[in-house]
Amino acid sequence: MIDMHQDIRVAVAKLCENFPGAYWRKLDQERAYPAEFVKALTEQGYLSALIPEEYGGIGLGLSAATAILEEIHRAGCNAAACHAQMYTMGTLLRHGNAEQKRRYLPGIADGSLRLQAFGVTEPGSGTNTGALKTFARRDGDRYIVNGQKIWTSRAEYSDLMILLARTTPVSETAKPTDGLSVVILDMRAALGHGLRIAPIRTMMNHSTCEVFFDDVEVPAENLIGEEGKGFRYILSGMNAERILIASECIGDAKWLIDKATAYAKERQVFGRPIGQNQGVAFPIAQSYARMRAAELMVHEAVRRYEAGENPGAEANMAKMLAAEASWEAAEAAVQTHGGFGFAEEYDIERKFRETRLYQVAPISTNLILSYLAEHVLGLPRSY
Repeated sequence: MIDMHQDIRVAVAKLCENFPGAYWRKLDQERAYPAEFVKALTEQGYLSALIPEEYGGIGLGLSAATAILEEIHRAGCNAAACHAQMYTMGTLLRHGNAEQKRRYLPGIADGSLRLQAFGVTEPGSGTNTGALKTFARRDGDRYIVNGQKIWTSRAEYSDLMILLARTTPVSETAKPTDGLSVVILDMRAALGHGLRIAPIRTMMNHSTCEVFFDDVEVPAENLIGEEGKGFRYILSGMNAERILIASECIGDAKWLIDKATAYAKERQVFGRPIGQNQGVAFPIAQSYARMRAAELMVHEAVRRYEAGENPGAEANMAKMLAAEASWEAAEAAVQTHGGFGFAEEYDIERKFRETRLYQVAPISTNLILSYLAEHVLGLPRSY
């Protein structure tokens, strides 16, 4: 396959050279946000790759965005601090009105506005979106929002949030996913006026939070699309999200495989390199094969997406297979490095923690399997 984005890959790799392992280790120790890294990506236009040129972006396709994110992770960096800015704006771009696009997209493109927060998941619902309880009550020319969101990553470092809330009680809808609406929340205006953010400390430095809404006011003009149809607006961006996350996993797998391979060649035990032992070599080779297979599924999902098709199955499989490949590569890298795999200075343990997340987020493997069983194989719905 000819790589149409080799120039982008080279440029991203060069940028990432300025952010070596020591940079990420220091952030881990301080639980700090990679502001300098995000600033560099923004200045080079990478986070606005999918925003059309008419709004100040560079108007590239999803294949270019996957190349950007893959190379970031292949360099040992982590795009989780800002990757949502690449795809969360898709809800606004596809379903927002002309005034909303004019007001927000240019600022998102040039970095003066950060749209990195995506308020969907709640403590009592998980991925059962129809069970959301956060409610936005219409009151004249505004909505009054009450409720709670969880696992809202980057909320502390975002100016805007795409918020999914119920606007019609579920008892008054034909099905649970009806009556949900999407609004653009200006978090700068809401903080201190009913909006509270509580960081959640996790096993990786992921800047995720709980967000509480206590009579938070949102102008009615910030409603995206039609009231009550928000679930379908959110769904339309999930294929892109899963494909982009899959590309990050491919990058992680390549980095981990490269590290394991290099160490297996140089590490001498019993008078020979440990990579000469099949017990060491085979897990690395196996993870390489799995990565390449997952990479092909990512390419197929991108191809179908850019052709205007609905790659729901391919996007889900790409995310699942790539996440499994990166986790297998992480296991192989730790095992190859032995005790040194647990030492911070090698960065293996950091990537081991970071790549584990994608077995669970943004959607768990079990839900992907349920989707494939029902929608591809035609088996009875399991939930």
